[in-house]
Amino acid sequence: VQLQASGGGLVQAGDSLRLSCAASGRTIGRYAVAWFRQAPGKEREFVARITWYGASTSYADSVKGRFTISRDNAKNTVDLQMNSLKPEDTAIYYCAADTSYYPRAYAYWGQGTQVTVSS
Repeated sequence: VQLQASGGGLVQAGDSLRLSCAASGRTIGRYAVAWFRQAPGKEREFVARITWYGASTSYADSVKGRFTISRDNAKNTVDLQMNSLKPEDTAIYYCAADTSYYPRAYAYWGQGTQVTVSS
C-alpha cells in the first residue's frame, strides 16, 4: 500500500488544520493507521492511531482532546483533525499503516507534510 499525506500548512496558534492520508494500491480497511510527527532536532513521536475499520483510537497525551483521527474506508483515507493548535505542534507529520491490529512497528509510511504553528 502507498500512502500520501497532505493538508499541512502555516497557521497561527489556536487555528485548526485537517491532515489527510490517502492510500492507494490496497484498500486500507484492514490496516491500522497512525500519525507520527517529527520536530526539528527531536525524535519522531506517536500522535494518534486508529485500528481496523475505526474500532478504536488512541492519542498521545500532548494532543488528547485537541486532535481527532478518523477514517473513511470508502474513500481509502485517514484524516487527522487538529484543533487549538500550539506552536509546539510544529513538525513534519507522517502517516503510517500496518496490517497488525495493534502494531508495534509500521511497515508502510507516507512522505511527510509540514505543519507550522506561529505564536
